[in-house]
Amino acid sequence: MTLLTDNVRKPYRYFGGEYNTADMHKPCDVRFCMCVADSYEVGMSNLGVRILYYLFNSIEGVVCERCYAPFADYAEYLRERDLPLMSLETQKPLREFDFVGFSMQYEMCYSNVFYMLELAGIPVLAEERGEEYPFVVGGGPCTVDPEPMYKYFDFFFVGEGETPWKQIIEDYRVQKKGGVSKAEFLRYVDEKYDCIYVPALHSALYDGDRVRVLPDRRVWRNIEPDMNTVFTPYTQPVPSAEIVHDRAVAELFRGCANGCRFCQAGFIYRPVRERTPDNAFELCRRLLESTGYDELSLNSLSTSDYSGLTELLERLLPYAKEHRVQLNLPSLRLDSFRGKMAQGNRKSSLTFAPEAGTQRLRDVINKNITEDNIFETLTEAFAEGYFSVKLYFMLGLPTETWEDIEGIYSLACRIRALYKKVRTSSKPLRLYVSTSTFIPKPFTPFQWCAFADREDIQAKQRYLASAFKKCGVEFGYNDYDGSLLEAVLARGGRSISDALYMAYKDGARFDAWDEYFDYAHYSKAFDKCGVDVASIVGARDRSETLAWDFIDIGVDKSYLLREYDRAMSGETTPSCNRQCNGCGLHRHGYCKSTHGNTAVGG
Repeated sequence: MTLLTDNVRKPYRYFGGEYNTADMHKPCDVRFCMCVADSYEVGMSNLGVRILYYLFNSIEGVVCERCYAPFADYAEYLRERDLPLMSLETQKPLREFDFVGFSMQYEMCYSNVFYMLELAGIPVLAEERGEEYPFVVGGGPCTVDPEPMYKYFDFFFVGEGETPWKQIIEDYRVQKKGGVSKAEFLRYVDEKYDCIYVPALHSALYDGDRVRVLPDRRVWRNIEPDMNTVFTPYTQPVPSAEIVHDRAVAELFRGCANGCRFCQAGFIYRPVRERTPDNAFELCRRLLESTGYDELSLNSLSTSDYSGLTELLERLLPYAKEHRVQLNLPSLRLDSFRGKMAQGNRKSSLTFAPEAGTQRLRDVINKNITEDNIFETLTEAFAEGYFSVKLYFMLGLPTETWEDIEGIYSLACRIRALYKKVRTSSKPLRLYVSTSTFIPKPFTPFQWCAFADREDIQAKQRYLASAFKKCGVEFGYNDYDGSLLEAVLARGGRSISDALYMAYKDGARFDAWDEYFDYAHYSKAFDKCGVDVASIVGARDRSETLAWDFIDIGVDKSYLLREYDRAMSGETTPSCNRQCNGCGLHRHGYCKSTHGNTAVGG
């Protein structure tokens, strides 16, 4: 008999058994399989999945298992033996669960949703799934525009799930015992929960790729109000082998106060909600003790903006030193990297994101950092012994000129000169510059802007690659076709839905991985389905109805328009930590800002 280990590379990805796996043997009447449409190494690093995994398993009578997208060798192993895709913990076929939930973190994973459903023997189209199949549910940040995948999910959950999901599961348990049909349960949750969207119950009308009539449903993003009382697991599964972020991860706060105009996360995760330093320290301590990790990451969208960070580090640094734990502070801003943050972080490498090469363009995107911030911060970092710096920029930003591109090169050269002047390390500076292509995503002030032309982006990439090669700076950039597809998936509506499945049938898999991505699958599908890519990624009129306008994230559209106007005028908007800028969350009762409504510009 041929063994799994003889045919499949890294078989640990598929048979579970990790330390801190939840109890799979307790009595249960509801089974949920939590899926990530990416590899084990990527999916195991997903904090949101970890939270819901332990949340569901904390409910009496509920068992939650996990499943990740298998690579081709394991998929072939399953097909050769006529086996379906199964859960990680108990090898239970996915089609035997009550719910199969996908965490939709990234648009480029859509093709893997089809891939996993087909391997599981679950019909891809929601309308073809009868009573014998589980509910297929989507959650995560991509649900702020669920329409490209509307045909394939029974329902979407929009927002943070800790509180509503417990009640949804209980509702299902009661109705399951009462013998209600799937259709009846879908109507029930669609009516009861304003954060749930059942696409089959709400039609939309399109003219080509532009929406004319939105679904007759207002969907509200669920917001958990208090990080100190929300369900929090004080442990996490310890993987069987190394994963992408192989360390303990503590979430200090949610949201971001900075208002960078290109950043979707900065708007769809508002408002800022912090843990107290005591709560955060207890979380860190218990995570380390329950997992045995010797590295801890303090995670949030902008970790150095945590108001209690100094107080937390005063307690955490001695604890880490005593227990030989390495602290990792990701998501640092150049204007808030100071003192104990430098002491707590790795001495080998720092990562910052100036995003733009000139102050003018940084003002347009509301980055709210200056060149003084950049050089003061790096002076301090180099004095602390850092010798490796990664800088992230974007190409194709609104109003960008060649002067802004030249500014990226100039900034890197001046950083090299600064290191030679103030270095304390004997090691040579390792400077890495990376550029991505700006994508105008929903629910940002730039959602009306166009995605950049291929020739424009590639010319700028060639210029920077040539310039940096001459001076020994490492340079990397994103493939244009991958960014183009991400823009289509992020901005599209129901009109692209058929093309996505057609591209999968043509061979699209693991599109987030450079070695597997091939835009030709999508190009052919878009042509066959009459999808006008240029229309989808082009500029939008401010009065136009957008495919995602029926989703309400709590931030007013009028505020996004006001921020767009300020961007075009080169005006910045202060951080929410300094004043309330009137985004709408305060009016809706979600934001507990103590600054009052002193909105800039109105």
